[in-house]
Amino acid sequence: MRVLMLTLLLNAGPAPSGTAPVREGAVIASEPVAAETRARLLRREVAQVALAQVKAPDAAWQPAQRDCAGLIRYAYRTAYRRVASERLSSPLWKDTRGGPSDFADAETLISRSFVPLGRGVDAREQLRTGDVVAFRQEHDAGPVFHLMLVVRPEDRAHAPARVVYHPGEAGARVRTGILDSLATEAPLEWRPVPANASFLGFFRFKEWMS
Repeated sequence: MRVLMLTLLLNAGPAPSGTAPVREGAVIASEPVAAETRARLLRREVAQVALAQVKAPDAAWQPAQRDCAGLIRYAYRTAYRRVASERLSSPLWKDTRGGPSDFADAETLISRSFVPLGRGVDAREQLRTGDVVAFRQEHDAGPVFHLMLVVRPEDRAHAPARVVYHPGEAGARVRTGILDSLATEAPLEWRPVPANASFLGFFRFKEWMS
């Protein structure tokens, strides 16, 4: 995917260290927790998993699954395994027909498993960790969808919202950068702003809408 123009912009600073890393496969909540607490823990784990891939991809994240949608699937699945493993008794995602599925590409993720939040500044200000920034780029071979995962600290004064994404090419590294910088400094076709026809909007996992 042709996002190499964003490399310098989105790698301007190191990824925040966040809270202490959690061992792969560890379970944070061994007992049932309130829905609000579980959602907070899940978001925290999604952030940790996604940012860890910037330094080096987990061995458990299969190379064949390493693309923009694969990063989201892996971060979510790992977070649920650590916090609420019982949810994984059925697949997290929906396929093109709306049936449960362990796999969904970028287009299917946002059309079947996520809900649009809008395309404007107000929607961007309401983003939380785990939300997605989606683009649809037109190429000679057909449209290509690209997703970026939002990581935003619960204390917004602590650090700005970031995006974490895999550019799609085999062997490419996961990248990260400041969301507001993407909106103001990136080439227009990669800006998450209404003036960009390639920007589909911001999206949130359906199960996290309540």
